[in-house]
Amino acid sequence: MADMSLQPGAVIGILGGGQLGRMLSVAAARLGFRCHIYEPSPQAPAADTAHRVTTAPYDDALALQAFAESVDVITYEFENIPSAALDLLEQMRPIRPGRRVLEISQDRVIEKSFLNDIGLATAPWAKVTDAASLDSAVAQIGTPAILKTTRLGYDGKGQARIMSANDAAPALTAMAGAEAVLEGFVNFSAEISVIAARGADGQVACFDPGENIHENGILHTTTVPAKLSESLRTDAILIAARILNALDYVGVMGVELFVTPDGLLVNEIAPRVHNSGHWTQAGCTVDQFEQHIRAVAGWPLGDGSRYANVEMLNLLGDDVLRVPGFAAEPKTQIHLYGKAEAKPGRKMGHINRII
Repeated sequence: MADMSLQPGAVIGILGGGQLGRMLSVAAARLGFRCHIYEPSPQAPAADTAHRVTTAPYDDALALQAFAESVDVITYEFENIPSAALDLLEQMRPIRPGRRVLEISQDRVIEKSFLNDIGLATAPWAKVTDAASLDSAVAQIGTPAILKTTRLGYDGKGQARIMSANDAAPALTAMAGAEAVLEGFVNFSAEISVIAARGADGQVACFDPGENIHENGILHTTTVPAKLSESLRTDAILIAARILNALDYVGVMGVELFVTPDGLLVNEIAPRVHNSGHWTQAGCTVDQFEQHIRAVAGWPLGDGSRYANVEMLNLLGDDVLRVPGFAAEPKTQIHLYGKAEAKPGRKMGHINRII
C-alpha cells in the first residue's frame, strides 16, 4: 500500500450532494474511505450515504475553509461550481480533476474551441452574442440548428431549436440575454458515450462505449455494447484518451460522441462520473464510481473490462412507481436516489438490466 497517495481512513471531499455524490460515497466506503459532502441544499441525496455533510452556500468562505481542513483531497459531482469557491479551496487541498477542465466544460464556446484545437471534430458552431451575430451564424451554418446557452444548460434546458431563419428571433429571446452558441444539426446514426478514467500516474482506462437514447432532451437508456464497428469502437476510446491526456486529467470523464457517415464527432465532455456510465455497476468488476475514487485517491485504476451486456434505464418522475415491478424482474439491479418528491423529468433512480 506504500505506493498509494491516500490510505484507507482518509477523507474525500465532494462538492455537490446529488445522486452522483451519493454513489461516489458508496464506492468510497467500500474502499475504506470517508466522504464529506459540501452541498447548499438541505435535502441532498448524498447525505444518506456520506460520513459527513456540510450544508452551506458556495459563497460561505468560513464553511468552505472548514470543509477543506477536514478532507485530504477534493473532487466534485457537477461542473458549475463558482470560481471564487474553487479559488479558496485550491489553496488548501488538491482538487481532482483540476481547475482547467472546469473552465473548459463550463462554457460551450471554450469547450468546442478546446476540442477543435486538439484536432477533434465537432458539429459546426458559432458564438452568438446578439441578433446580428445570430443572423450571421444562421447564414453560415444553415438550418435546422440549435441555439444553446454557453453556460449552465443541462438535460435539454437552455436550448431552442431553429428550424428556419424565422425562428432566430424567438430563439434568441428564449436565451434571456445569455451568451449562446449556435450548433448545426448533425446527420448521425447514433449517440454514444465513453466513460474514461485517468490516474494520477497518467494511466488511462476506458469502459466500452455505450449507445444512448434521449427523450425530451434527457437520457432515457444506455445500452452496451453499442452497435459499432471495431474500428469506430477503437476510435471512440482513442478520442477519449486524447482528451484526458491533453488536460492532464485525474478522475473519470464522460465523453459524448455522434456516429456519422464521416466518423465520430465530439458532442460534449463532462468532467465527472456520468449518467451514461451507470451501466458499469452491473457490467464491470470496477464501476465508474470506484474508478473515480481510485483515481482521485492516487490508487491504481481498476480493470474496467465488461463481463455482461447491460441496459441502463433512467427512472424519471413517476417512473419510480414502477419499482415493485422491476424488483420482480430477473437480472435487474435497482438504484434509487432517495429524493423525496417525484417531479416530471426528475431523475429518481435507474435500473440496470443484464440483457
